[in-house]
Amino acid sequence: MLYRVEGIVIRSMDYGEGNKIITLCTETSGKIGVLVRGAKKVKSRHAALTQPFTHGEYVFFRQNSGLGTLNQGEIIESHFSLREDLFLAAYASYACELLDKTLQDEEIGSFWYTQLKACLEGLSSGKDPQIVIHLFEMKILQAAGYGPSFENCVSCGRNDDSPYVSPRLGGKLCRGCRHQDPAAMQVTPGVLKLLTLFERMDLRRLGNVEVKEETKQELKTVMRAFMDMQLGLKLKSLHFLDQLDKYEI
Repeated sequence: MLYRVEGIVIRSMDYGEGNKIITLCTETSGKIGVLVRGAKKVKSRHAALTQPFTHGEYVFFRQNSGLGTLNQGEIIESHFSLREDLFLAAYASYACELLDKTLQDEEIGSFWYTQLKACLEGLSSGKDPQIVIHLFEMKILQAAGYGPSFENCVSCGRNDDSPYVSPRLGGKLCRGCRHQDPAAMQVTPGVLKLLTLFERMDLRRLGNVEVKEETKQELKTVMRAFMDMQLGLKLKSLHFLDQLDKYEI
């Protein structure tokens, strides 16, 4: 059967001497693997369609389930600027790998697709990449069923001015419930405000936000704790991002 889908390349790998297998995140068909024959050849008309972060329309043939074979395609947005910048490529790779490891094959849901599309567009348009990525992480947690709550206490539902958040319990703890997690993190009002905003905001609505460097560093620590505790993924792209940050490359 012939399929026509709009998708984003979240993974591309060599297969054999001249072929590639790409993994697409699509709006209507979940995550799909497609074989692109001859994609590694110099004169291949399909080579550009296999580049990471490429947003395009893909027409492929597939029998039953399993791997499809590309018939034709058209690029909607190449996101070339993301691939030519080391930092942006690292952030975009992390976003794609995070979604790839979280989303099951052919798990249907336009939310995954629209948030990834907005994430890559945000990185391409010059928005603060760290803010874009942390908001994307929040959306991934929510889509995976682990979305934290920062409006009210996750234990009793009370709303107070408590500065404590618990990655283990999944959100804010009021002062009365603080004892339920001795390892709860105390955060500054600025970070708590951002976390509360991220919980409610769709990535497509993110504008240009200016955040102090110390606030971003604290936000990174808190979001890492939530991601590690709730998803526990070991991602190569995240390790590379940490190396860039460590050596200030």
